[in-house]
Amino acid sequence: MLSVGLSLPQSRVGMAGSFSTAELAEGKNTGTGQEMFGSSPVTVVITSEADTWNIDTSSCLGCGQFVDWDRMPDLEQQAHVPRDILSKPPEELKKLAREGYWAASRVLRAQVYHHLIQQVSCRLVTPDALVYRDVASRLFGKVSVSSHPLPEFLEGCSMPTYCLNLEGITALKKILICIGNLFPDITYSPVLPSLVALLLHYSEDEAQCFENISRLIASNAPHTSYIDQSFLAHQASCMTFGDLANKHCPAAHKLIASTSENVFEVYSEWLSWLFHDLPFHYAIRVFDVYLLEGQKVLYRIALALLKQYRLSVTSAELEGTDIKADLQAFVQSIAEHVSVDKLLERAFGIRLFSRKEIWLLQMANRKALMERGITMVQSRQSFHLAVDMQSFSSGIVTAQEMRIIWSWIPERFSLFPPLLLFSTSEDGCSLQRFYTCCEGYEPTVLLIKTTEGEVCGAFLSSDWSERKKSGTTSSFFGTGECFVFTVRPETERYEWVFIKKPELAKAVPHSRQRSPSPSSVSLLSSSPDSCSTSSNRLAVPTPQRKGRLSPFLAIRHFLLPSKTASMFMSGSREGIVIGGGGGQALSLDASLLWGRTEHCETFDNPPLCQENFKVQHLEVWGFQNS
Repeated sequence: MLSVGLSLPQSRVGMAGSFSTAELAEGKNTGTGQEMFGSSPVTVVITSEADTWNIDTSSCLGCGQFVDWDRMPDLEQQAHVPRDILSKPPEELKKLAREGYWAASRVLRAQVYHHLIQQVSCRLVTPDALVYRDVASRLFGKVSVSSHPLPEFLEGCSMPTYCLNLEGITALKKILICIGNLFPDITYSPVLPSLVALLLHYSEDEAQCFENISRLIASNAPHTSYIDQSFLAHQASCMTFGDLANKHCPAAHKLIASTSENVFEVYSEWLSWLFHDLPFHYAIRVFDVYLLEGQKVLYRIALALLKQYRLSVTSAELEGTDIKADLQAFVQSIAEHVSVDKLLERAFGIRLFSRKEIWLLQMANRKALMERGITMVQSRQSFHLAVDMQSFSSGIVTAQEMRIIWSWIPERFSLFPPLLLFSTSEDGCSLQRFYTCCEGYEPTVLLIKTTEGEVCGAFLSSDWSERKKSGTTSSFFGTGECFVFTVRPETERYEWVFIKKPELAKAVPHSRQRSPSPSSVSLLSSSPDSCSTSSNRLAVPTPQRKGRLSPFLAIRHFLLPSKTASMFMSGSREGIVIGGGGGQALSLDASLLWGRTEHCETFDNPPLCQENFKVQHLEVWGFQNS
């Protein structure tokens, strides 16, 4: 066995037998929680078989004193703990956590953490403190130093220690090694070391910390996840964050899309912003609400960081800049821009859809990744921009314009390159030919260039064959992921109105899920009341095929306040309509030569070009995985 002793200031755990020092911190420690694992001298044994840690087991405090308080930015107070605090209902605890009530006392925070985690619903057989003591005893024994393999799930993961002292760092190592032994299904979990380090601050001993993190790992609450445990799950979470950023931070998203070759690569760091880059007193406040509200609250806070970043920079400042590194530096210096209370206030002002709806989106993203060949045991892999700038060719938009459009579409589709399905220059101006070429593809992107040189279009989430389900009667179909847009003279996107105001669309109880089925709407009508004669009946939807997930933002998930709020797309022999209610966002006749655009209630859009226009060129693009 080749044994090499190393003192590592700050590093990332690399591939077997290797360490990258590209991210060594410079200068004095500021107590911001940005230390990497090994900020104090740590002896690491590198063998020819696998990476190993040397574990010093001679000092086992067992009293929770794992923190170097001299390096902490602010010493927490030992305030009086109200006796009834742990008996308060969850909603009241959530309010207290959001307001930072736990920050007043380290003892209070420790008690609340343990209480909340013990309430987490988890698998029947979940390792507890007794199991940890037994396994730790067998693994580490009574020798003063022992070598152990690094858990595989730590490959390439950052290791913030949040001002832990040497005993705390040893405890962190031991807990992660035991997790690797007792949870063999974990193959990739970059956030896990950070969560263990934070919990050690408020744990009586290693065993309690291990039991609490184990319960978060083993959580089985429906539509709730605390810790991603595979590369597949992690990538799906990153894609979901990208989808949410696309919808809720359009200005920041547009800025990132215009300055970065790979938008997804920027968003793939979103969890690191929260549990690596944020200073300790910000990260621990995030952890306060995370224990009560799960992963959804992490999305909110990361979105708030993204919005704050957009306020602090301009496009000119970012020209030629590595935006991924710039965002990281911004988060690390967040205290210069916004207080933790104001950041959380802004985060909770972002109205997301329900936890179930976000779960559906995440499952759809997982499915797309699996179609790309990613598995539960997949190692890290980079994804590249789907649109090939060198080979992409369209008669309507440039490659750069298509890249912007591609940045708007859901992440699970933008993994795949565009495929031209229909073009009037090649297939002729025939609506029947349009349907023939487009059926079987879901979703599609419609592009229109008018004879005046204006360019507009729509992202359409459903297969055009859906129109046949209503028989001879025209009806609307599609989901809330549909949107319309303009490219020239200006680039703008108009989404479903409830993206901006999800609170207006209440979730439907599972037993009452229904789907709106708008009846026929006259094409190219200019009357504001053109949709008022529609009955907009609520009909029981066609049952989902066994094993098929309900679509993200399916209308049957919501009780909509307006019967014109879900007119996404419709097709008949007379033409196609996109958007409805008080007008139609886009409508084309059967010749695909004449069209009209108006404001509509579904997308709350202005006319996308001249109200009455003639089509010069029309294209429909699909995705090569369809």
